[in-house]
Amino acid sequence: MNKIEVKNLTKIFGSHPQQGLKRLKNGESKDEILDKTGMTVGVNQANFSVKPGEIFVIMGLSGSGKSTLIRLINRLIEPTDGEISIDGESITRMDKNQLIEVRRKKLAMVFQKFGLLPHRTVLNNVAYGLELQGTDKQERENLAAKTIEDVGLKGYENSYPSELSGGMQQRVGLARALTNDSDILLMDEAFSALDPIIRKEMQDELIRLQSKLNKTVLFITHDLDEALKLGDRIAIMKDGQIVQIGTSEEILENPANTYVSNFVRDVDRSKVLNASHVMKKPEVLVTYKAGVRVAVRKMEEVGASSIFVVDKDQNFKGLLTIDDAIRAHKEQLPMEDVLIDNVQVITPDTLLNDMVGLAVEAKYPIAVVADGKLCGIVSRVSILSGLVLGKEREEVMQ
Repeated sequence: MNKIEVKNLTKIFGSHPQQGLKRLKNGESKDEILDKTGMTVGVNQANFSVKPGEIFVIMGLSGSGKSTLIRLINRLIEPTDGEISIDGESITRMDKNQLIEVRRKKLAMVFQKFGLLPHRTVLNNVAYGLELQGTDKQERENLAAKTIEDVGLKGYENSYPSELSGGMQQRVGLARALTNDSDILLMDEAFSALDPIIRKEMQDELIRLQSKLNKTVLFITHDLDEALKLGDRIAIMKDGQIVQIGTSEEILENPANTYVSNFVRDVDRSKVLNASHVMKKPEVLVTYKAGVRVAVRKMEEVGASSIFVVDKDQNFKGLLTIDDAIRAHKEQLPMEDVLIDNVQVITPDTLLNDMVGLAVEAKYPIAVVADGKLCGIVSRVSILSGLVLGKEREEVMQ
């Protein structure tokens, strides 16, 4: 089951939203409705789902409707039309008391403006949500102290917000959301007010915490690089509509339209694409059991001067060059005695940006290994060509 399910979600601001909704369903555009009625289409029939444990990023420029959308999810803004479900339960049909209960137990929100209470210490700010729930003082302070440590603020429990930097204040805001142990984090431009260096630190912190806590995160941003870095999947919005949903790679490689293509044109692909996108299967492989003679014959068949070696279970063992194979044959040495076992090894999710330096130093193709098994190999040409993948597509879209 999806954690969040959104169907045909629409918000129209104005005095007669149902009239605007009728016009919208009849095919009138956002601009036409504004010109004719003065009403604003904030969100236009949005459809998406978020899986448990997923970081789902909604991104778009100012006025695209992304912040309105996240506020519709927890009904800080009431929808004009559509359906929102959490864990299969309709949020849109809940009464006030039911909604308060869901907000307390399942939803936590982290804002761009940290929203800390200036007269409370870090500890008491972080414990505030539990205090509202009636949690025993000692228990809530113990839980708050643990979360404060998790976000890297141990030792600042008795400090006040005014004594902290912007990045530290945002960590307090994040800790407050995490302390409630909500299933879902709603993060609205949470890092946008931070300096670039601190912003990167907070992005890394969120990724680290997510690997540990496995929350479901709905993250709003106007920054494409941030979206590509954080998102398991990304929804791009324009004029209240979601124009494309996909992984970073899908959006970069197959933009849905000219708008998305222009959006991603200047992205540093080396920080998004990884080894799995540029690796290829080795032309030939040989196992220990096959022996040196078979290895030489396979190299001869494809005109190669080296061959990758695996065991019977495809576990990577090293590289055998033609010179070493001939030496082993002449001196009657076992294959393992002449294997090059210090070949550069990376995982499938290693970014191209991190592979460039390896490619410069590598004498041989780089081995892509996951759980000990050889998945593929990457050559210097593959890495360098991977940096410009998709340019032809972008030119065509223009």
